[in-house]
Amino acid sequence: MTDVDIQLKVNGTVRRATVPPRLVLADFLRVNCGLTGTHLGCEHGVCGACTILLDGEAVRACLVFAVQADGSEITTIEGIAAPDGALSPVQAAFRDHHGLQCGFCTPGFVISATALLQENPAPTDEEIREGLSGNLCRCTGYQGILNAVRAAADPGTD
Repeated sequence: MTDVDIQLKVNGTVRRATVPPRLVLADFLRVNCGLTGTHLGCEHGVCGACTILLDGEAVRACLVFAVQADGSEITTIEGIAAPDGALSPVQAAFRDHHGLQCGFCTPGFVISATALLQENPAPTDEEIREGLSGNLCRCTGYQGILNAVRAAADPGTD
């Protein structure tokens, strides 16, 4: 197979590369772009650790080939904070409501929660659980994560 030229906008920066057709987007982001916040857990799309925004939609970067994302806009966990480094409301809520422990799954949860709240700014607890059902955590027991997303949806509930 011959390598393919691609161009993506990653966290606001245009990235051009020549990549093998079988290179998954998660590896492209980690290796080619140096954005190691996109974690690879199961590499089968089950755990959600590699969740990114692809043209505004939460997707598993381990299930998308980099060539499939050609021409797309991608936001990784590194692109969620404000340009001055201020945490996004979701990131701040995860910090304030103990929505993380070891942190491995946290980028995927933050991206998934961000996408959920963009689509549904006032989700019920059931909708939050459903929106995050594709992400797995082995440390928190999920209550802190649920509290964080609830707080990010309604900052007045601190």
